[in-house]
Amino acid sequence: MLKPGARFKSAVCETQVMVVKSPPGEHDLRCGGVPMIGANDPAPANVQADAAFAGGSLIGKRYVNADESLELLCTRGGAGTLSLGATPLKVKQAKQLPSSD
Repeated sequence: MLKPGARFKSAVCETQVMVVKSPPGEHDLRCGGVPMIGANDPAPANVQADAAFAGGSLIGKRYVNADESLELLCTRGGAGTLSLGATPLKVKQAKQLPSSD
């Protein structure tokens, strides 16, 4: 269950995230194509990343799904791509502020 403030880490790389916003219900949060684990959980042995999800994650960036109902803050970057199931998350773009004439 994803809830704001929860921390997760990748089982296949150095990536760590914190949940900023999450829709209700169960979600399949992954990094490198492998389910993420709790920040304090031990990493499973012999788990390998999926080559299709090796695009990397950047520290300090916010990652969102298509409708922006899920938002994660990357607290440690790594080699794996963050995804919700098989759908990669994208970096949240800064909002344009109105010009002050």
